[in-house]
Amino acid sequence: MCGIFAYLNYRVPRTRKEIFETLVKGLQRLEYRGYDSAGVAVDGPNSNEKNSSICLVKKRGKVKALDEELYKQDSMDLEAELDTHFGIAHTRWATHGVPSAVNSHPHRSDKNNEFVVIHNGIITNYKELKKYLQTKGYEFESETDTEVIPKLIKYVFDNWKSEYVSFSSLVERVIQQLEGAFALVFKSIHYPGEAIATRRGSPLLIGVRSKFDLSTEEIPITYNNTLPKSDFSEKVYDAAGSQESGASIGNFKHENNENDANRKQRLNSLTCLYSVGDLKAVEYYFASDASAIIEHTNKVIYLEDDDIAAVAEGKLSIHRMNRLAGDDPSRAIQTLQMEMQQIMKGNFKAFMQKEIFEQPESVVNTMRGRVCFENNTVILGGLKDHLKEIKRCRRLIVIGCGTSFHAAVATRQILEELTELPVMVELASDFLDRNTPVFRDDVCFFISQSGETADTLMALRYCKDRGALTVGVTNTVGSSICRETSCGIHINAGPEIGVASTKAYTSQFVAFVMFGLMMSEDRISLQKRRLEIISSLQALPGQIKAVLALDSKIKELADELYKQRSLLVMGRGFNYATCLEGALKIKEITYMHSEGILAGELKHGPLALIDKHMPVIMIIVRDACYTKCQNALQQVIARQGCPIIICSEDDPECMKNAYKTIEIPHTVDCLQGILSVIPLQLMSFHLAVLRGYDVDCPRNLAKSVTVE
Repeated sequence: MCGIFAYLNYRVPRTRKEIFETLVKGLQRLEYRGYDSAGVAVDGPNSNEKNSSICLVKKRGKVKALDEELYKQDSMDLEAELDTHFGIAHTRWATHGVPSAVNSHPHRSDKNNEFVVIHNGIITNYKELKKYLQTKGYEFESETDTEVIPKLIKYVFDNWKSEYVSFSSLVERVIQQLEGAFALVFKSIHYPGEAIATRRGSPLLIGVRSKFDLSTEEIPITYNNTLPKSDFSEKVYDAAGSQESGASIGNFKHENNENDANRKQRLNSLTCLYSVGDLKAVEYYFASDASAIIEHTNKVIYLEDDDIAAVAEGKLSIHRMNRLAGDDPSRAIQTLQMEMQQIMKGNFKAFMQKEIFEQPESVVNTMRGRVCFENNTVILGGLKDHLKEIKRCRRLIVIGCGTSFHAAVATRQILEELTELPVMVELASDFLDRNTPVFRDDVCFFISQSGETADTLMALRYCKDRGALTVGVTNTVGSSICRETSCGIHINAGPEIGVASTKAYTSQFVAFVMFGLMMSEDRISLQKRRLEIISSLQALPGQIKAVLALDSKIKELADELYKQRSLLVMGRGFNYATCLEGALKIKEITYMHSEGILAGELKHGPLALIDKHMPVIMIIVRDACYTKCQNALQQVIARQGCPIIICSEDDPECMKNAYKTIEIPHTVDCLQGILSVIPLQLMSFHLAVLRGYDVDCPRNLAKSVTVE
């Protein structure tokens, strides 16, 4: 998804070159999110408080191209030192309008760049707003939904009749009119050195750095329940001509002077965060993701939906328009546990490759402090207080998208076995489309690496509204799903930068197995099964290392396959999810058609695809489905298929019938999917490299899908 990064230095002198470097580096840290163009907005040459200007630089393509373009700006003195400056930067993933410089962010209000904005999300009512603004004489230059935002704030500013209006009041009026999902950061020539950030449905956090102590560890939320009055009743109309429920956007009277004066006065009160040093020197970093901030500071504030964060005169305040029951009265400064080396490639060619090889450590981190191998117990601290309620439920619903959905499919069978409860596994988008019945005695799990996946987040709110207990399974502390669920499991896989998820999948897999083990601790009939699984979990990291040692052999197979146009991956039972996930990895980064097929369905259509030219990968391990998978293998061979088989070590039956084999260690059936998916992860990586594609940033895809 789009990446937001912004940097404000207040009384911390920085050269324009240093500011450019900070903005570009921030965008580079967000490249993994997926994008097709990039842009920045900085103060223009000779800008000052009395005569401010904004320079926009936008470029289609990679951040590197934008970086080169910045240094071609002849009017910019790169060595000029700026005591206070606010710059914004953005990577765009096209949703409305083709990838181009004019469609990329930041977007502007007019040719004088009075207001500029960067946006992550989708504005669903942009057509109505655009039509309204066009009737007021505002000209649009892009095809995007975002451009209505700077035009709208300019309209509100132009029609505000009082002598003074605060920047945050303008933004407040604008977001009242917006529908959809957004994270927004605003900059304006009318408010030099000031920054406004707000969010609804898309992630946004603020990092703080200062050599001096900060005034507080928690920023109290202030509220503005008095809306500005309008002197006429014009409102935005939709295409059908019906009046929208949002506030009017007309000419604003002087009654709002008092609100803005009070708000300005509050900047000097205890409701702000600021540096207590003599110069009040402080730096603020705004970003979609902590990975863009961690090299600068580990102190961050996560914004909640409808928060409006304002920085003026180096002081950060947060306010909301309305107080709701249950609202947290403050936003605490949190300390990131992420380390800088975790978001660096090291000696690997790509982040995806690094993350595949990190899996022996990541599964250990998922189990650390939770599985006690000495007394065979499993404790998930995040669920402990709700365990009785979960055991009393009538069914479990596991909801996710993409790889997270596959992790749910992979563990459904063992969850049903260990919990003795019915388990529904749902794709979040389909779950919402069907208006699925959810009841108060259901327990709903929401699984997402980023914790920000839009469809999963909407499904979470749908289930909360119906009274179900909600459980989050995420890899990102402080994410929306973490904050909005009743309880949860943090998978502790570490930062995952590659768009194609690898280590998060195996850690999600382990997390659900641990949940099943905790639920079955008091079931006498299941103790033998539990001990077998716990023993296998202990051996799992070593077995993953053994599979990774097959990398060179898998690369040799990739050398034979990379020119193919299609690839089938086939299995059943516990390994059906492995087929789906392996096929998805191949699709994502090699752009080769790939399909995961349930071996039991072979005769119901897919068998028509099999011939000597169709590459087939089969997963056949020694479990309850072994004989059935052997039957499917014979059907493939009978059609002159040349199957590559992922099989257990020392399986002469598979070796005899296979074109090639990848032999993996044997483990308990419910964990075999972790070992069998790793060869497919490696295969997809090598295929993508051989086909000449960017492994970490596949076309058209984003790491965190924060819009529907």
